[in-house]
Amino acid sequence: MRKQFAVLGLGRFGSSVAETLTELGHEVLAIDIDETKVQHLADVVTHAVQADGMDEETLRSLGVRNFDVAVVAIGKDIQANILVTVILKELGVKYIVSKAQNELHGKVLERVGADKVVYPERDMGHRVANNLVSANVLDYIELAQDYSIMEIVAPGIAHGKSLGELNLRARHGVSVLAVKTGEKINVAPGADAIIKENDVLVVVGENRAIQNLATD
Repeated sequence: MRKQFAVLGLGRFGSSVAETLTELGHEVLAIDIDETKVQHLADVVTHAVQADGMDEETLRSLGVRNFDVAVVAIGKDIQANILVTVILKELGVKYIVSKAQNELHGKVLERVGADKVVYPERDMGHRVANNLVSANVLDYIELAQDYSIMEIVAPGIAHGKSLGELNLRARHGVSVLAVKTGEKINVAPGADAIIKENDVLVVVGENRAIQNLATD
């Protein structure tokens, strides 16, 4: 499902998130006060705007409140990072993801309304972007530019069926490396392996193919 994301702050982390979300087929509004950074992404994302993220009226006029997710990726200026998170919360943004520099900063962001706090030193932009796109994607390892290993919650179409019946490689271009059922892990499962509700599939394939499977 195509979603709308607003990314505020276009440093290395914010740019990485914005670019990856765009590659995954979603609408992205990229915002930064630095014109050079905005120009760098102008031909990549859906919309790139030079604006001050701390200006509530500007954010209101850009319609940020209507976006599915807002990512506060402002880096060095902790005060600006916190204030923008507060403004987005007051505007009624549905889901706010804020970048924190350390645990204390993260706790403050949670207190002021961030729905999810990320730590770029631990969470690469690519990983965060993929996790934002689908709640069914649990973890993500990039193998190449468009090729990954991901853990996904078994989609509805798979419940009660065997891997042979599903034939995911032929139908989706995705291969199942393992199936996790509770604490048990079935590595290299055979065609007769039955997928249950709440099972976790460890799959490998093109990013777009895996995302399509995860949302089925």
